[in-house]
Amino acid sequence: MAPKQGQFRYIRRFREIGIGDVAVVGGKNASLGEMYRELTDRGVRVPNGFATTAEAFRYHLADSALTDRIAAALADLDVADVDALAATGAHIRELIGNAELPDDLLDEIATAYEELGEECGDDPDVAVRSSATAEDLPDASFAGQQETYLHIRGIRPLLDACRKVYASLYTDRAIAYRVHKGFEHTAVALSIGVQRMVRSDLGASGVMFTLDTESGFRDVVLITAAWGLGEYVVQGTVTPDEYYVFKPTLASGRRPIVRRQLGEKAHKLVYAGSEMAGGATTVDVEVAAEDRNRYTLSDDQVLELARYAVAIEAHYSARNDRPMPMDVEWASDGPSGDLFIIQARPETVHAGRPAHELETYRLERRGEVLVRGKSVGHRIGQGRARVIASPRDMNTVEAGEVLVTDITDPDWEPVMKRSAAIVTNRGGRTCHAAIVARELGIPAVVGTGDGTARIATGAELTVSCAEGDTGYVYAGALPFRTQVHKLATGARPRTHVMMNVGDPDHAFHLARIPNDGVGLARMEFIISNLIRIHPAAALGYADLSADARRLVGTISAGYATPREFYVEKLAEGIGTIAAAFHPKPVIVRLSDFKSNEYAALIGGDACEPREENPMIGFRGASRYPARQFAQCFALECEALRRVRVDKGLENVIVMVPFVRTPAEGQRVLELMATHGLERGRDGLKVYFMCEIPTNCLRADAFLDLCDGYSIGSNDLTQLTLGLDRDSALVTGIDERDPAVHMLMEMAIAACRRRGKYIGICGQAPSDYPEITRWLVQQGIESISLNPDSVVSMTELVLATERARDAGTSD
Repeated sequence: MAPKQGQFRYIRRFREIGIGDVAVVGGKNASLGEMYRELTDRGVRVPNGFATTAEAFRYHLADSALTDRIAAALADLDVADVDALAATGAHIRELIGNAELPDDLLDEIATAYEELGEECGDDPDVAVRSSATAEDLPDASFAGQQETYLHIRGIRPLLDACRKVYASLYTDRAIAYRVHKGFEHTAVALSIGVQRMVRSDLGASGVMFTLDTESGFRDVVLITAAWGLGEYVVQGTVTPDEYYVFKPTLASGRRPIVRRQLGEKAHKLVYAGSEMAGGATTVDVEVAAEDRNRYTLSDDQVLELARYAVAIEAHYSARNDRPMPMDVEWASDGPSGDLFIIQARPETVHAGRPAHELETYRLERRGEVLVRGKSVGHRIGQGRARVIASPRDMNTVEAGEVLVTDITDPDWEPVMKRSAAIVTNRGGRTCHAAIVARELGIPAVVGTGDGTARIATGAELTVSCAEGDTGYVYAGALPFRTQVHKLATGARPRTHVMMNVGDPDHAFHLARIPNDGVGLARMEFIISNLIRIHPAAALGYADLSADARRLVGTISAGYATPREFYVEKLAEGIGTIAAAFHPKPVIVRLSDFKSNEYAALIGGDACEPREENPMIGFRGASRYPARQFAQCFALECEALRRVRVDKGLENVIVMVPFVRTPAEGQRVLELMATHGLERGRDGLKVYFMCEIPTNCLRADAFLDLCDGYSIGSNDLTQLTLGLDRDSALVTGIDERDPAVHMLMEMAIAACRRRGKYIGICGQAPSDYPEITRWLVQQGIESISLNPDSVVSMTELVLATERARDAGTSD
């Protein structure tokens, strides 16, 4: 007889369960109940549903006389033997899949399903998911170890799906994962989650992390998104769009999308319409070119999802009385446009990592690039390639080889564990394979497109994930070095030790090194590497040649116009660096390309003059107001305004390079003000580079116009000593020359007398410890260094300050 509503023994409704019920309904279902019960009233949408209990699973196995048979099958299994693992897993799954559910359990599932139908309509579409009682714990994700079944409608298909979910506790990957994590098989039970289906087949879906998955940086939400059902993002079948949102200024009502990247999203998973042969309820379809080339989410949707993620993280952190980064799956309902949260679990890789060490990898030299893709982790791996065309051949991978394949899923975990690195054609940064690679500490380059075609088995490879967002697979075994930085939390020197940062891809990782901010963020790196288009080409797109228009159109896909692409990409690059170091100051230098460097950008050759010596030509402050460049400069100003105003990153300080005369500096300040960057307004500070002898000789006149100086020792040395730093013919002269010291001393003294900022961002302190000591003795306020010298030079600065305080020389 069917149970009455409210009288279930083996079922719990979402409203009846919370995070304390992991032993009853598993981690995933306990989390769904917790969110449904506690966060719905706070505006976080969670589809309703119900869960079977762990007791129901054990009852099913006992009723079918399978408990002892399964234990015997697993008793002597060596999970490293891939063939034996596959045979054992298939045998157990067949046993469970053929066993009928006990009548009373079946009746309770049917009654709970009917109850859900009273809320959402008869025979509602549901997702049927697994939830293991040892799943989603802080030290193990169990990501994708069991199966999920989507678009299940009607009681008979639901019961079939339930049996399949029970059997999936013994997939090959689940068996191996439990062994590697030290879980007894008999200690883990399975709960089935039945949840109202969101029509994301008509919308979009993806995964969110409340930190940066590669560096562990805690102040961002990473959102991935693709068209259709979410399984393709989770499995790594598609490369999704990516968005980063900065949490601190999101809370104050700003719109801090600091980074986004368009994914290829070539396919999507949708409902089949009717059950297909083999019982499939979903089907793969190609995504139209128009949809591939546009972003899946609007800015408003990105920000709404980020607010959901922050609310979830805050709730779980409060419940656990400690920071709790979260891994969240979401879906958008096509008909309504509403966004829903369909899963949430603790993030397992960075949450437990020690914060007192930073390991960095660096190639000594680069070689031939075979393929590139998304980097997973920050390490470098090497070994002979093993190209696997079919999962049937995965057991041929030997220890220390680089696994190269189309796509991996957690079934591959046993061979991933013994690989030196992983390369895949498909996949994104939040897919199951990437999560497992991070857990294992193995570098992976995913989404290469054609790795299996361009790499041959047996080839020596270097797989580098140490160069930012993009991962590279190089031919040969290239030399590299590893460095472990002890991130001391002791006393900081009075002299601020900052760092020079050009590449936004490295910013989150570098921010872990103890520092006092960024003394030089080079706008040119962002333009040349992330934008690649000359600003005049972005403005005059219609006037470009057909070939140039095609190239610019491809690069700027996903944005309304090439102009909008240029401004927003520049804002995102600056914003990423500013967010990484927030609230510490980040000094952003306006573009300081020389005419020959601008000419190398797409569309730049036709816009730039030919100069005999561009190093002292049309550059810096003289360029910005010029008739041929003023509109281009407006794009830089608009990007900076977006960073400070829209994204709320008011820690950005603007620095003007190569100011030859006070009048020239005044013209730049006036021009900036017309574009919304008025010095002093909303706390905006403006520094000048001190890199021309006149900046030192007429310091007071320049300092009347700005808030301080940053010494550019490279150009100052060149212009003081009559050198061409691009020429190798004159050697043996550098920043240690007394004339250079005399000019720097004049600048430092003038700033100290006027109460203005004085720092240095040139190469000299990174290269010459004696210059660092001299600068500290002169009373410089800050020294900005290359990242790899920050830790050692901080110790030198501290020692110099102590010696100065004691009245001795170090």
